[in-house]
Order: sequence, then structure tokens, then C-alpha cells
Amino acid sequence: MHITDVKIFPVDEKRVKAYASIVFDDCFIVRDVKVIEGDTKFFVAMPSKKMKDGSFRDTVHPLNNIMRQMIEESVLGAYRLEVDG
Repeated sequence: MHITDVKIFPVDEKRVKAYASIVFDDCFIVRDVKVIEGDTKFFVAMPSKKMKDGSFRDTVHPLNNIMRQMIEESVLGAYRLEVDG
């Protein structure tokens, strides 16, 4: 599986700096991925929904560290290009 497109949508929120859409193999899209500014670095948060008990649960997420790293590198790289011009 390959990431074939990443679109970045910057926002001006406290910790969320952008939303992203990721396309896999030109045939599957994941929307509402968040770029979050942490205390020491930026990171990517997958789409989630609020549960009845108030906790949040990812609705889409990678099943292994290799895919997680590929998503983070692609999204954060696209984010840097977007904001740095």
C-alpha cells in the first residue's frame, strides 16, 4: 500500500495546526487526520469519535509501526511544505 496523495488544510487553532486527507493507492481516502503541535514536536492524530463515556476512539488507524511512520512522514512533510512555502 502506498500513499499517493496528501492534502493539507491549515487551521488556526490552539494545538491543531492543520487537517489532512490521505489517499492510498489512488483508490482509498482518509479525511480529518490532524496535525497537532505537541510540547516538543509535531505529531499526527488519526480521525476519532467521542464515545458515550467521554473517551475518544480512533475510527481509522494503522495496524503496524511501519505504516504509522509512513503516514506521519508523509503528512508532516506535506504540512512543512504547505506552511514553509
